[in-house]
Amino acid sequence: MLENLTRTQEALAARQQDVPRGVLTAHPLVLERALGAEVWDVDGNRFLDFVGGIGVMNVGHNHPRVVAAVQQQLTRITHAAFQVAAYPPYLALAAKLNALVGQGEAFKTVFFTSGAEAVENAVKIARSHTNRPGIIAFRGAFHGRTLLGTTLTGMSAPYQQNFGPFAQGVHHVPFPDAYRGISTEAALAALETCFATEVAPERVAAILLEPVQGDGGFLPAPAEFLQALREIATKHGIVLILDEIQSGFGRAGAMFAHQTAGIRPDLVTLAKSLAGGLPISAVSGRAEIMEAPTPGGLGGTYGGNALACAAALAVLEVFEQEDLLARGNALGEALARGLAALAEKHPRIGQVRATGCMCAIEMVADPAGRAPDAALAQAVIDAAREGGLLVIKCGVQRNVVRFLPPLVTSQAQLDEALTILGAALATAGA
Repeated sequence: MLENLTRTQEALAARQQDVPRGVLTAHPLVLERALGAEVWDVDGNRFLDFVGGIGVMNVGHNHPRVVAAVQQQLTRITHAAFQVAAYPPYLALAAKLNALVGQGEAFKTVFFTSGAEAVENAVKIARSHTNRPGIIAFRGAFHGRTLLGTTLTGMSAPYQQNFGPFAQGVHHVPFPDAYRGISTEAALAALETCFATEVAPERVAAILLEPVQGDGGFLPAPAEFLQALREIATKHGIVLILDEIQSGFGRAGAMFAHQTAGIRPDLVTLAKSLAGGLPISAVSGRAEIMEAPTPGGLGGTYGGNALACAAALAVLEVFEQEDLLARGNALGEALARGLAALAEKHPRIGQVRATGCMCAIEMVADPAGRAPDAALAQAVIDAAREGGLLVIKCGVQRNVVRFLPPLVTSQAQLDEALTILGAALATAGA
């Protein structure tokens, strides 16, 4: 696949010289352009992109509506800082998200720049509203790389390293994973044990979780688990925060993954695919909770940047006018069928997971023992890249291969990707 690596080699040498190793790059590539579900490196090699900027490109790379919206906004105003003066795209986007997330209830929205910022500010808002310190998070969760985000993240490697001491008041409990023997009942029992032994519920400000764990392995929270957490949070006056940063915007079967469980969270964090590649994040929540911080308590210089807001409005227009949610669900069903067929041929695929178009395969050393095999997962990823398909890994043991194709991926592109993946699995010895 890769014939002329001269420009790539030069660029990667510069990367090694000028960029610290702590910023991991999953593939030894340097990309030059992208369109839809495809990217090209500096040597002209084409790849199917089933990473999508790690779940950012749900509408596809360089969607014409997004490009046009940004170009138009460039001629008006690029940045003013909302804390200095308001501007129409920020206000319009807030209203749109309030309607989408609130579903008829009074919601308010504030914008930031990164997903980690959204999570941290959701915690601030919850603590301000309840005047309580405690936060319940889950093992296997990923909530960002800031100090509080790293504390909330339920994985030691590679995120925590020697970065402590970490923030106080965070308590981790198990997340349901039937494949690994953790039932909904067991996870709920562990939460009650945490209340009894670590932090009383009346001292807990928020329960924070991803409705589908992203970096933790693409594990979906069962509907009954989300419903039980909603009841527990209501009973104890706890704010229920759902991190929809990766699972939101049509990725996991609905506009937001929690909607399939029929619950309404108190706060929702959003980012990634919100603006089709431009950096923006948000906290949307019940108005009475969002109003808890007093003026000056929330903000950020670039939060709700005008260009990003314009792009986000275009993204929402794509969903409305191009039936992207239905297209994404159809793509996810086809991808899940293809992965299931490959699992029948390759027994070291221990489990296929599919929540909408958020799909993954867990690689194991043997089907019976289910021992995680991170080396096999990496071998599959490397072989897939050599064939022209980009995917990345996840999972606490880094043995899960995840698939985040843009929702605009065509059937022909999907068929090509599955063919490449099948050859990669065979090459890797799955």
